[in-house]
Amino acid sequence: MTDQLTGGRGLSRSLTRSTGRHGARRAGRDTGGLAAYVRLAKLDIYDYYLGLAVVWALLAPAARFTGGTLGLLALTLAAEVAVAAAMVGFDDVTGFRDGSDAANYGSDARRRRLARKPLVAGTLTERQALRFSWAAAGLGAALWAVAVAAAPHRPPWAVVLAAVCAAAAVQYSWGAKISYRGGQEVFLIGLGVGWTLVPYGLLTGGAPAFAVVQAVLFGSGPLLFGLYSNTNDVEGDRAAGRITVSTLVSARAHRMFVAAVTAAQVLLVVGAPVAGIAPWWFAAVLAPVVAMRAAHLVIGVRGDILRARRIAIHAHRVTVVLLVVANLAAGAA
Repeated sequence: MTDQLTGGRGLSRSLTRSTGRHGARRAGRDTGGLAAYVRLAKLDIYDYYLGLAVVWALLAPAARFTGGTLGLLALTLAAEVAVAAAMVGFDDVTGFRDGSDAANYGSDARRRRLARKPLVAGTLTERQALRFSWAAAGLGAALWAVAVAAAPHRPPWAVVLAAVCAAAAVQYSWGAKISYRGGQEVFLIGLGVGWTLVPYGLLTGGAPAFAVVQAVLFGSGPLLFGLYSNTNDVEGDRAAGRITVSTLVSARAHRMFVAAVTAAQVLLVVGAPVAGIAPWWFAAVLAPVVAMRAAHLVIGVRGDILRARRIAIHAHRVTVVLLVVANLAAGAA
């Protein structure tokens, strides 16, 4: 596994600002199009929202298709999309300012799709991105408030967790800059866990152990493919002063960390039925995911980080499909 970018280090902070910011200004009327805002919001990255499908499948069969349930899930989805758009928008502004996006994407545009970074690509100005991000943050906060008010249950833990997730998402690379100050890995799993347990709590009023297990399993998916992103981006992140496990330790130590996180997820899958927290079928149903986790771990060790990341993303999505199908089947039995 290599922890270096091919040529990314040559793109300095000053180069980012001269080619990105002024390039966008030179583009004039070519900036600010709808497609650029869609890319800024990363609407094609839907992995955190898939937790709502798991929540829906965990509900009692009689509750799944009621207007109240579907309406609250739709409102929650809108709130999550708005908050996530603010999070990634602010992240792009910060990455543009410190040069890390140019370093991490500029030399690998064919595989990393430079257009996904509209500030570096020059299709949005910094001012446009900031306005969008603040508007999305305000909309997300309002939608979460409406979702909580409309929910049939409002357990205090769910209300507090919803507020923490929304605030932390906006502060991911802005304000407190959680992802720059050592909290990125905790955030990546925490947001997935929170955005699964909160809607479940608002709909049912509780959080049984099996729901918590599925929430943790879901949240660990974005963490795992995020770790591969960090491996690939280590030099640009170091240059920008971003504190992650990959920037603090050696490449070998980070490989061990990725292996440990992968093993922890597998242990959760296998251990939950043994501990009596999950039904007997849980580990058997998720056996394909265990195989995919082993595959991306081996491929990552061999050095193809982006391929390993793609497999990790697919493993997360397969996890969701298997959980939904298994929960529906168990509920119908």
